[in-house]
Amino acid sequence: MSALNNRRKISTTVSPKTLAYLVSLQKRGQATSLAQAVDIAVERARRAENRARLERDTAAYFARLPARAANEEKRLEKALTEMVDEVEFED
Repeated sequence: MSALNNRRKISTTVSPKTLAYLVSLQKRGQATSLAQAVDIAVERARRAENRARLERDTAAYFARLPARAANEEKRLEKALTEMVDEVEFED
């Protein structure tokens, strides 16, 4: 099934600022159409929401850790940091 068969038509209005952003995606060659520009913008927004949710959930996880487990996490973090410091990355 082609991507076109999987698309749904919508009719809406957007602010001039939003339209300018979508058109700029086209002009920079990041999108071949306004529809693709909308898909790109929505994907970026979803990615940002997912990152924010992961950050929130991770912070909540560590906030609820019992002291013993938190100390073990800190020990592991320190050991990993020391290991990474020993690795030489080439340019």
